[in-house]
Amino acid sequence: MDIADFRYITNERVRDGNVSKTPVRFIDRERAAKVRNFHRSFAEYEPTPLHSLNALSRKLNVGGIWIKDESHRFGLNAFKVLGGSYAVGKYLAERLKLDISELDFGKLQSREIKERLGELTFVTATDGNHGRGIAWAANRLGQKSVVFMPKGSSAARLQNIRNEGAEASITELNYDDTVKMAARYAADHHGVLVQDSAWEGYEDIPVWIMQGYCTLIHEAMEQMQGEGKGCPTHVFLQAGVGSFAASVLGYFVAEFGEERPVTIIVEPSEAACFYKSAVKNDGEPHAVTGDLRTIMAGLACGEPSTVAWEILRDYADMYISCPDAVSAKAMRMLGNPLPGDPRVVSGESGAVGLGVLSLIREKQSLQEVAQRLQLNEESRVLIISTEGDTDPEGYRDIVWGGKHPSF
Repeated sequence: MDIADFRYITNERVRDGNVSKTPVRFIDRERAAKVRNFHRSFAEYEPTPLHSLNALSRKLNVGGIWIKDESHRFGLNAFKVLGGSYAVGKYLAERLKLDISELDFGKLQSREIKERLGELTFVTATDGNHGRGIAWAANRLGQKSVVFMPKGSSAARLQNIRNEGAEASITELNYDDTVKMAARYAADHHGVLVQDSAWEGYEDIPVWIMQGYCTLIHEAMEQMQGEGKGCPTHVFLQAGVGSFAASVLGYFVAEFGEERPVTIIVEPSEAACFYKSAVKNDGEPHAVTGDLRTIMAGLACGEPSTVAWEILRDYADMYISCPDAVSAKAMRMLGNPLPGDPRVVSGESGAVGLGVLSLIREKQSLQEVAQRLQLNEESRVLIISTEGDTDPEGYRDIVWGGKHPSF
């Protein structure tokens, strides 16, 4: 790999007051609190750690680096269950003609509610983490789940989904075609499709998933403010279909407006649909096709979610496309920290934001990027490690075996 494989483009429209922008309607302070209260009703709920990497901050010459460690979420080693479980809860509330604030997770598990709902089957496509979250939620509600995975998916992730009671299989299709397969299966079998990607005619459930993700950023802001640090100045957000990144960015727009952090969207080179769309610069989302080969399985998505696209188009400050080596380096950095910093086990899709930050601060050839982002010795940087070692063998190949060496 070469540094030339690292590509970026700034969003010239984002701070232009003359450009009309999509209003952020899916989240606000009241709704974020309601979402978090729903998650608090789970017996497994507790805020995931927010780690301060003080030694690494000094080495990279920034004011601070904070890592939100989602490997601790509900014992599932990834954040995705937040969106899936909330979307399932919202769907059931709609069927019961109740507001979700009237339904905690314990009530949803009751015999009375199960009898009112009858037998349901939740269907989804996933690289692993989202499907495991859907299977986990369905299993605890006494319902069925069917999960499809794209070709090349990890056998360990498949088994984790099956361990939650799902009927799960790996297809011979890429991610986007696997989503279409799941949608057809749900339609043919009267199932409930719970997908984080949105398209015309399918937007309610993806929006509920995005709302569900807001629990983690609501926690992170509470944790940073508890340290007396306030809001970060910069945040790096990884994007697959874009729902996670749009959720966090949408929260910042709703909460802080023009005072929100500078936001950088990060994607793998082989599945950089948001970067490609920004380069096209016609205001429309553009897909990446092909096998979408990358170690960042959770980001191997070729088609932007329509709902996410509008948020990331209008409010993100920069889009970066990077090779797998960037994520692999950060996995090793987090797993083998500088003295005094905590060790964080971060998977391929979770670590890439830190990898990008380290390159920008260490490579002279990328100083223009730092200048455009006003990333300097006073910057307070938030990175969200969205998963742990959800593929343990793959993790060891990288961290122990040196797979995908750094530049």
